[in-house]
Amino acid sequence: MHPLLTIATRAARAAGNSLLRSMENLDNLKANVKGRNDYVTAADQKAEQIIIETILKSYPDHGFLAEESGEQRGDAEVVWIIDPLDGTSNYLHGLPHFCISMAARIKGRIEHGLIYDPLRDELFTASRGGGAALNEKRIRVANKLRLDQAMLATALPFHSAVPLDKYLTELNNVYPQCSDIRRMGSAALDLAYVAAGRFDGYWEYGIKLWDVAAGALMVQEAGGIVTDMSGGSDFTGSNGIVCANPKLFKQLVQALRGQTVNV
Repeated sequence: MHPLLTIATRAARAAGNSLLRSMENLDNLKANVKGRNDYVTAADQKAEQIIIETILKSYPDHGFLAEESGEQRGDAEVVWIIDPLDGTSNYLHGLPHFCISMAARIKGRIEHGLIYDPLRDELFTASRGGGAALNEKRIRVANKLRLDQAMLATALPFHSAVPLDKYLTELNNVYPQCSDIRRMGSAALDLAYVAAGRFDGYWEYGIKLWDVAAGALMVQEAGGIVTDMSGGSDFTGSNGIVCANPKLFKQLVQALRGQTVNV
């Protein structure tokens, strides 16, 4: 494992332990509303602080772009992009599906990514050119060849990144042509699950960079294709994100656009 990922693992595990301790007393956990279905808790903030402090002990010159505390030394050569709790709504409801997401951006490019599920003790990691792993065992995207065999993941665009009727049209286009669809509530874990072959494809709108920076690299390093809805690499906001293995990717994009997939 790359030295940066070693430190990131130490930080993620410490933050994960903090999240699990706070989860034992959810009734007394204060949550502030940032927007519709968008919360910040003391648990998020503490986890983020643990991550940043752990990294700074080893790399005092690194910068950060974090969901709760914003940008610190954003012009540093190495900037960590951090979501200390992806799936906050799940967490607040006691639903056991959330994670920590961290990515190291070096000279403007994402080079390393980590997604940690503390409940299952599952550590997904990826380094550019070095592949992707789950608990240090190599992972690959699933080898499904047909959309009608595919289990897909998605999420409702509750931040109004796109009109709901546009998204529902896409959902109506895709659902009859795939095996099934799940809406799990954590973009980072959706991407990690595509990388590990648990999901065959995924699409979503309204995400932030810290939601997908680690996961997008992970899918690519596991052999998948990841783009925005226009084929580019800006996944944020209304641009959306879509990914799948190379065989399914074109079929998924065609279906989203309302085309009938023939294979």
